Amino acid sequence: MLTDEDLEFLRRPLHGFFAATGAQPRPVWYEAADGTIQLFTPPDSAKIRRLRSDPSASIVVAAPVGERERWVAVAGRVTIEPAGGHDLARRLAARYWDLADPARAADLAGILGTEQVRIVLRPETVHRYRY
Repeated sequence: MLTDEDLEFLRRPLHGFFAATGAQPRPVWYEAADGTIQLFTPPDSAKIRRLRSDPSASIVVAAPVGERERWVAVAGRVTIEPAGGHDLARRLAARYWDLADPARAADLAGILGTEQVRIVLRPETVHRYRY
C-alpha cells in the first residue's frame, strides 16, 4: 500500500491533516512506521470519542510551499492503543521541535505529564499526487 517513495516522503517532519469520520481535519504530528500511520492524543479527546463510534479515518500530508506539489492521502480503520503514547510523543517532539530550546522541552514535559494513547491507522487506500 505505502510505497518506499511514500515512506521517504512521510518520514519528513511535515504536518499531516487527520480526520475521523464526520470531523473536520486537524493538523497533527504523525509517524509512518511498520506500514501504519501513528499519532498520539489524550484518551478523552474529541477524535478518540469519534473513533470509538466509527474507526474510519484519513490523513493527508502535503509538501510545503516552495517545493513542487506533492501529497499522500491514506484512509483506513484505526485502533486505539493504550500503550506507547508517551514514547511516540517523545520521538515526534524530537522530530518536529528543537528540544534544546527550554520552552520546547517544557512543552514536551507538559505533554508527557498527561495520559496519551496511540492512534494506529492501517491503510486500506492510498492516493498520491506528484507534479
